[in-house]
Amino acid sequence: MKKLKGLSLFANIGVAEASFKDIGINILLANEINFERARFYRHVYPRTEMICGDITNDKIRDEVVKKSISYGVNFIIATPPCQGMSVAGNRNEFDERNQLIYYAIDVIKKVKPDYIFLENVPRQLQTKIIIRNKIITIPEYIKTELNSLYRFNDETLIRAGDYGVPQMRQRNINLLVKKNKNIKWNPPAKKKEVTLEQAIGHLPSLDPYLREGLDFTLKKFPNFAEKKQAGLKVSKWHYPPTHSWKQVQWMIHTPTGKTAFDNPVYYPQLENGKRIVGHHNHYRRLAWNKPCRTVIQNNGVISSLCCVHPGRALRSKNGAALYSDPRVLSIYELLIVSSIPTNWNIPDWASETLIRRAIGEGIPPNLVKSLMLELLRLF
Repeated sequence: MKKLKGLSLFANIGVAEASFKDIGINILLANEINFERARFYRHVYPRTEMICGDITNDKIRDEVVKKSISYGVNFIIATPPCQGMSVAGNRNEFDERNQLIYYAIDVIKKVKPDYIFLENVPRQLQTKIIIRNKIITIPEYIKTELNSLYRFNDETLIRAGDYGVPQMRQRNINLLVKKNKNIKWNPPAKKKEVTLEQAIGHLPSLDPYLREGLDFTLKKFPNFAEKKQAGLKVSKWHYPPTHSWKQVQWMIHTPTGKTAFDNPVYYPQLENGKRIVGHHNHYRRLAWNKPCRTVIQNNGVISSLCCVHPGRALRSKNGAALYSDPRVLSIYELLIVSSIPTNWNIPDWASETLIRRAIGEGIPPNLVKSLMLELLRLF
């Protein structure tokens, strides 16, 4: 079997390559601009050389290119930041982060790897950038720069849920192979969908920790401590998220798969009782019978897009419909729905915000693994 020696661009904390070791892919070099994420990456992958720096800086980019060539890199995985084009982002038409593909292509053209994995959000298909004073869509730019040397996959829109990942996340993925290899790298056959019930339905229920303090939390959730301990027995990462009582109260009255905006009484409201106007997928519980919706950066914020635990129906004294787990997914649950190994060596110094944001930006490793195994099969 041909040995793949890789470079990871926009490496984040290494989510995408979490399963590479299992299938014999060796990432020799990585580049990440954020110091904390680069430090996290070094902790998880101590044998990979991490160049922490801005790829738009000529010196940093030259260092990446020179070391890649010296290491004999024949595979590049590049996952540029997507906030500038993501549905969950601000979508500034010419967000400077959208231009980062230019620098990835520059590295690719200089290193000339045999195989390339380029990933981003589906909106990349319509996203425009400015290159040499001309406006061009990102897909057109990629094809213009690399089409002469590489063969592209036919279908680029690929859904994580089709490859055993319990998450709906869809991505635009270009799978490139040098034309002299005489192979075409397309996605493999789809797998059976995995629901949230199958993925996390067995885990202990958790009550949220309320920002109003422990005494208030115990008043509202008498079994909080016992549930917390049961969660920690599963994993140190299955612990209660922290939320405000007013938001928790709205979610207690929100059924599985529904949004608090539809509640007749306990709906999102201002202090004066006036309804808050928001997107129908905010304050929404996930559904047990479907995969998780796309995990986003702000997955720790209960008001964000589709990030609240599905919950279980409870009995109340007055007969009102109440639901358990009025909280976002725990970090442990996020690992599962993102197909990240639950024993992943997360550094103890990493903050919850760093972990959650990095997972929200990462591409599920089991999706990457499925695509890479298909490439290895073609050798």
